[in-house]
Formats: sequence, structure tokens, C-alpha cells
Amino acid sequence: MAGPIPYPNISPEVFSVTLFGTEFALRWYALAYIVGILIGWQLVAAALRRPRLWRNETAPMTAAQLESLLSWIVVGVIAGGRLGYVLFYRPGYYIQNPAEILILWEGGMAFHGGLIGVVLAIALFARANRLPLSGVADAVALATPPALLLGRIANFINAELWGRPTDLPWAVAFPGQAAQDCPGVEGLCGRHPSQLYEAGLEGLLLGTLLIAMAFGLGALKRPWRIGGTFLLGYGVARFLVELVRQPDAQFVSPGNPTGLAVQFGGWGLTQGQILSLPMIVIGLALILWSRRTRPAPA
Repeated sequence: MAGPIPYPNISPEVFSVTLFGTEFALRWYALAYIVGILIGWQLVAAALRRPRLWRNETAPMTAAQLESLLSWIVVGVIAGGRLGYVLFYRPGYYIQNPAEILILWEGGMAFHGGLIGVVLAIALFARANRLPLSGVADAVALATPPALLLGRIANFINAELWGRPTDLPWAVAFPGQAAQDCPGVEGLCGRHPSQLYEAGLEGLLLGTLLIAMAFGLGALKRPWRIGGTFLLGYGVARFLVELVRQPDAQFVSPGNPTGLAVQFGGWGLTQGQILSLPMIVIGLALILWSRRTRPAPA
């Protein structure tokens, strides 16, 4: 039987330069989010140029307001993502080492924290500019999957956030002692490429669905339909991938090898699943709420 697929030799850095004795590098992870945000921005801009797609044939904001919103979103993603990681995944460590909270370049971002940061940014921006909250939220939801797609691919390039051990034909032998620490496995340890699962589900599949709904099925005419679908789609996708994704090391112990954050007898939930459940519930509620709004007559 063939062993796992060798991990491709990909550098996490696109390129690096040395200036005045200091090395500066552009990493694939940073580039992924920059390009993803730009793609999402252009996607929303295309929707705003088509007022007929929106309720009452009126776009929720102008192109200039979209550019201003982009800055709010970037701050929300970075601040929320970092604080979410600190609070949801390693609170004990950062209580003892508070100065390291600001060391962003060494990694440590949480999607659910970034989501909370973006929700706050959307609410504040909409209120400050007297814009319809539902329209701004739907626009941001439409823009998000490209960044998720590229960000998860960057996680794969960084050889991080890999899955549990498996002997499936597409198992990948990720480098590093932690990835190869698989009790009972002889030789190379193959793991689920869970980053690529998430890229396909949260990015490609969900993004394609939202684009079809927005540009072809009139979903933007029903406030909260796109936003609710995004929350539900991401929540379900993340919940399922967590079944094969290796939890963070702080949740794993000899008595809890699968890294469950809460246990009920012989089963339980990971931290990612716990954080995804509210997204599923809220997403369903928003979709049901959007059904109460009839599209304006054409």
C-alpha cells in the first residue's frame, strides 16, 4: 500500500529582501488576505453598479462608501481575529504573557474572532453613515469567501492547521515533529489536508453559491438572505471539517486525545464546533427572517 503524499516543498515566503541589515518578507498568508479582500471588494463593487439586484432597485451604499468600509473591515478582521485567538484558544498563556498579544507576525488568528470584529465594524459603519444594516451585511458576506479560499490555501502552504491522521489515498505527510507525532503509526504519518477541505467548502463552494444567489437568483432583494446563507454555510462547513481537523495542542491531553473542548460521555465537541453552532442558529434565523420580506415588484 502506498504511503501518504509527500508535502510539496513550498516556501511560506513569496520573496524576501534585506534592507539596512533587516530582512523583510512577503508571506503567502499575508498576500492571500490582501488579494482575497481586493477580489471581494471588486465583487461587491460589481453588485453596487447593478441597482436592479437590490431591494427597491437601490444599492445600499455608494462606491466611495464601499472604499471607506474596506478600512473598517480590515481593522475588524485583524483586531477581532487576534483577540478571538487569545480569548478562545490560549487565554491562560496570554494572561501570563500579555505583551505577546501584539506579536501578530508569529501567527495566531481565529476566524470566529475576526467575524465578531467584522460584525462590530459593519454595525458601527452602517450607523455612522446612516446606511441599511442588512444591505451592508449582505455585501460583506458576498465578499468574504474569496479571502477564505485563499487564506486556507495559505494555511496549507504554511503546513499549519492540518487534520487528524488518516490512511486515505490523499493523506499528506506534513513536515515537523508535531505533524509526525502519530502514536501507533510506522513510517510517515499521513493526515487529512483539512485546510484544503475548508478552502473548497468555505471558499469555493460557498462563494459560488452566494454569487449565483446575488447575481442570478435575486437574493439581494431580500435583506439578510445572503448574510444568513453565509453564516449557515460557513458554520456547517466548519462543523463538519472539525471532525477530521486536528485541534490545537492545548486541547489535547492523554485523557482527551481527540482534543474535545467539551465532552458528554463518549462524545463531545471541539472548540471550533462550539463556536460554529451560534453561526448555524443565527444563519437559519436570518434566512427565515428574510422570507418575511417580499421582493419589491420589478
